[in-house]
Amino acid sequence: MASTTSRGFPPIAAPDARLLILGSLPGQVSLAQRQYYAQPHNAFWRIMGELFGAGLDVPYDERAERLRLSGVALWDVCKAAVRPGSLDASIDLNSVITNDFKRFFRAHPGIVHVCANGGTAHRLYLRRVQPVLPEPTSSLPLHLLPSTSPAHASLRFAQKLQRWRLLEELLAA
Repeated sequence: MASTTSRGFPPIAAPDARLLILGSLPGQVSLAQRQYYAQPHNAFWRIMGELFGAGLDVPYDERAERLRLSGVALWDVCKAAVRPGSLDASIDLNSVITNDFKRFFRAHPGIVHVCANGGTAHRLYLRRVQPVLPEPTSSLPLHLLPSTSPAHASLRFAQKLQRWRLLEELLAA
C-alpha cells in the first residue's frame, strides 16, 4: 500500500509562552480538519477544557487563543513523516523530518518546560531534537504525559486528567 507524507501544522504559541506541549504528528481527522487533536475521541481538548477553559464547547480558534493566554504552546515533533492511518506506531521513522526547534526556542525564550503527549512524541524529541539543540535549551526539563489518544486506553479519562494537571503546577511555579 502506497503511503503519502503527512505534514504537520504551525505551532500555536504566543511569544511569551512558558510551556510547550508536543505531539508526534497530526492524525488523519486532524489533517482533514486542519486542527490539532480533531479526532473526537482524543481527550486532549477535554483535558485542556478542564485546565484552561479550552474545551470542545469553545470554537477551535478561541481554544488556541486560550492556550496562548495561559502560556501554553502546542506543536508536533514531526514536520512531516509517512504514516498510513493515524496510529503513532505506524509512523515510518526513516521518513521523519523534525520541526525547526532551534528557531522555535529562539522565538520563544520564555519556555522552561517541554511536555510530551505520549511516548512517541517523547522518544522522537529525545532522539531527534534534544541532541541537536544548543545549551541551555537542550537541558529544558522534558515531562512525559500519558497520551490523550483513544488508542491509549490503559488509563481512564480521570487518570489522564490527574497526570495532566502537572501543567498547572509547572505554570504556577
